[in-house]
Amino acid sequence: MKDDTPFWKRKTLEQMTAREWESLCDGCGRCCLNKLEEDGTGKIFFTDVACKLLNHDTCRCKDYRNRLKKVPDCVGLTPAEVRELDWLPPTCAYDRLAKGKDLYWWHPLLSGDPETVHIAGISVRGRVGACESQVPDDQLENWVVSWPGKVPKAAAKPAASEAKKRAGKATEAGAKTPAVAKAPERLKSVVAKVVAQSRKRVPKA
Repeated sequence: MKDDTPFWKRKTLEQMTAREWESLCDGCGRCCLNKLEEDGTGKIFFTDVACKLLNHDTCRCKDYRNRLKKVPDCVGLTPAEVRELDWLPPTCAYDRLAKGKDLYWWHPLLSGDPETVHIAGISVRGRVGACESQVPDDQLENWVVSWPGKVPKAAAKPAASEAKKRAGKATEAGAKTPAVAKAPERLKSVVAKVVAQSRKRVPKA
């Protein structure tokens, strides 16, 4: 008898095929924002400064195949790293599954539409402040924002009948100016970028 249970509910992260693993990425682009690590505490702060390879409209990498060569501090995310990292966005499918949680309704694997991640206000579309090539490392603390580390209300899994209604409201919410967090004075001027970057490794971008 065929098992129709979605692969992410049947398999562990380690058991997934390469294609299944890649499909878990919802295309939000949050992981491609530069981050700062607070000296002494290790606390991570997001900025709205994006990787030079991020397409600000599609929220996808402009050269995903060669990203590791073009961006030295970008490394391939693995199941082991997902379980170790503590700064992946709270909406991240990899992080949620690693913690035994399910995908949100707007994830393309559930909605069948790659646009729902934008409609629900999850992606960085329209919220990127600058490209990393325009902002020196020692000025990144001026670009610290809080929204990448939060889950929008519209992202909470709604009843099927309410999904479209809530998604529509999220579009308007996404157009608002993102909240800015106060940057602590003692921030390391280093970039911690994902698509997979271990917090222990924060080389200069």
